[in-house]
Amino acid sequence: MMRTINPSQVVANSKFNRFHLLVYLWCFYAIMFDGFDIVMFGVSLPWLMEEWSLSPVEAGAVGSYSLVGMMVGAFIFGPLADKLGKKRALAICMVLLSVFSLASGLATNPTMFTIMRFLAALGMGGLMPNVISVMTEYSPKKNRALIVATMYCGYSLGGILASLIGMYLIPVTDWRVIYFIGVIPLLTLPFFLKFFPESMSFYVSKKQTKQLVSILNRINPVGQYQETETYQYTSDQKAFNGSPVKKMFENKRAASTFAFWIAVFSCLLMVYGLNTWLPKIMQQAGYGLTSSLSFNLVLCVGQVVGSLIGGYLAEKIGHKRILVSLYVLGALCFISLSLTSNLFLLYILIMIGGACTVGTQNLANPYISEYYPPEARSTGVGWALGFGRIGAILAPTVVALILAAGIAPQNAFIAFAVPSILGALAILFIQEKYGSFDKITKPDDVKAQLNTHVNV
Repeated sequence: MMRTINPSQVVANSKFNRFHLLVYLWCFYAIMFDGFDIVMFGVSLPWLMEEWSLSPVEAGAVGSYSLVGMMVGAFIFGPLADKLGKKRALAICMVLLSVFSLASGLATNPTMFTIMRFLAALGMGGLMPNVISVMTEYSPKKNRALIVATMYCGYSLGGILASLIGMYLIPVTDWRVIYFIGVIPLLTLPFFLKFFPESMSFYVSKKQTKQLVSILNRINPVGQYQETETYQYTSDQKAFNGSPVKKMFENKRAASTFAFWIAVFSCLLMVYGLNTWLPKIMQQAGYGLTSSLSFNLVLCVGQVVGSLIGGYLAEKIGHKRILVSLYVLGALCFISLSLTSNLFLLYILIMIGGACTVGTQNLANPYISEYYPPEARSTGVGWALGFGRIGAILAPTVVALILAAGIAPQNAFIAFAVPSILGALAILFIQEKYGSFDKITKPDDVKAQLNTHVNV
């Protein structure tokens, strides 16, 4: 006789402790370098264009080609992580990110630079969905939205660091130094492999009960979990078999899956359009180079503020309402940006723009992850981000074409209102009743679960 225990439910009912903090800090660290790596291209772009005599369209193409790697990485490493383990997938992604960021800084021409950026982007594309999936899986349900949102602020902190390096270090050194700094995750990889846990869903699927029990006892020390007990996420353990890609469309989830893809496409179109071109747009609008980079810094601050406030409100009134509200606010913000020249108001609007782009995506990621069953969460987020990367790929070139058309640079902002509205409409079509959202059980329910016995 033994208990049948649902590990996901144990985590949902747990209280944040040292184990959760360990997972949080490693995920924060990983996503910080992801954000650093993404923003550093936009930061280094003015110097790149000058050194290699690139036109706006050529520079946009370099950005778009490297973003193809992120799309490929998301499509590959999402399903791979659900099969081989998220820890292994993250380690591979960190190696790719670090080694080829360093190689990008050593590039001697645009072609070599683009190839190195593509290879580094494979790691960036795979890192994001797996970090989100692990943090969602290991966060207590009561504070999950806020925990994942604050963890994702590491992405914005990485962007802030890249902006500061562009403002103060690159002018006295060389643009390549920002790419050399990207090698740091490789140096810390041995510590990551030693201390970071594998996902519980992987341990359950591979029947690695000893490792699972060790983690559960760290999450909930009073549970006294033992290897002789039964651990499963659902009443049917066959759910772990089969393609995780197929699971995104089963049980009436297809419509919501497509809606997620459209929403992420819209958001990443805005994110990468701004990350790549914001400093250059403001420079062409008459602001000095250091001043134009300060707008990038304000954008990143807005991302953090939006993530924190949005995460708090999502716990109160739900992800869906907050996401729709942020998309609509973003549309109004971008229209306003094209109509004002007041410096103070520009800073405020760009901060709001950060909250309504990366801040929105920060909140969408755990929402998407939790919508799918545990055995398909990395795949669900990975494929949503993979499809969304099409927007990221198009963004640098689309904005470049708008700027090349001869319109006033600042008027380019109004184009971002279109994907904002499209994203809001997509979120409205999400059917939450078909999702696999974890629920907090009452004390009586937990007691009943712990007293449940099955015959062996």
